[in-house]
This record gives sequence, structure tokens and C-alpha cells, in this order.
Amino acid sequence: MEKIDKKLLMPFILTFAVIIADQITKCLVVKYIEPWTIGAQFFGDILRIVRVANNGVAFSMGDSLSLIGRRLCFGLVPVIIMGLVIGVYFRNKEFTMLQRWAICGVVGGGIGNIIDRIFRVEGVIDFIDVKFYGIFGLQRWPTFNVADMAVVICGIMLIISFVVITIQQKKNEGDKQ
Repeated sequence: MEKIDKKLLMPFILTFAVIIADQITKCLVVKYIEPWTIGAQFFGDILRIVRVANNGVAFSMGDSLSLIGRRLCFGLVPVIIMGLVIGVYFRNKEFTMLQRWAICGVVGGGIGNIIDRIFRVEGVIDFIDVKFYGIFGLQRWPTFNVADMAVVICGIMLIISFVVITIQQKKNEGDKQ
């Protein structure tokens, strides 16, 4: 069996930090805020803490599926995908450290929401509600949580890093000709 390089394990600190922050904030929201109520507002009504539950995935897609269907589609399938992502993480030797940290952030967010889908009957707890000023026809952005933030922020970082590397490689190929 091949020994795992310790520096490959370091980014998993972010995975665990995201899971812990996500679950602690969700527990606090569940304990102190009644469902579908505003617990706090900041900067007028720009940012609100509102307890909602999402039985689907992004933007409540799939929330009309049966409980078993939701558990399979939104619980089991993401667990398999997370396993595949982690497998690729360890097999790919070309990821930069930034990419590894970004992947681990996405994995942490994914696991944070999977925990809710498996262990919370009401589904994923969302609580961050941001005013969106009519952009894309939305007065408020769909409510989200710490896990969602990690997936989006780290996902964007990962995409940008791949774009930058691709541009650098094309530039280097052009310089060689």
C-alpha cells in the first residue's frame, strides 16, 4: 500500500472546519429560532437570519420527491460523489495546493449538507437570507448556510485556478513556438 504524503492531508483541516462551523451554526439556529421566522436582521434588512428547511437541493429542486427518493438522490448519491472526489484528490498528482484546499472546502460543504439530509427529518437547515435588490428578478437570494457558502466560494476558487493554469499553459506553449 502506498504511503500518503502528509501535506495532502493538511487541506482536510478545512473540510473539518467547514463541517464543524456548519453544524454548530445550524444547531444554534434550530435551538434559538422558530421555523420560518426571522431571528435577527443586520444593516436594515440586507442580511437576515431566518430559519428555513430545504428538503431538496439547490433552490429546493427535488423537494417534491418521496422521502425515500430524497434520501437516495440527495443522501446516497452525494456520498458516492464525495467518495469519488476524495479518490481523485489522492490519485491526482497535478493539483496545486490551492486546488487541494478548494476541493477540501467543497467536500466539507457537501458533507455538511449530507449530514442534514441523512439525520434531519426536516431536511437541510438554511438560515442566511440576503437582499438581492431585484437582480435576476429576485428580491432576496435563496436562503443558504455555511456549507453552501463553502461549496460556492471554494468551487469558484477551483474554477478560477483551472482557468489561470490553462491560460498559463497556453501562454507557455505559445512562447515555445
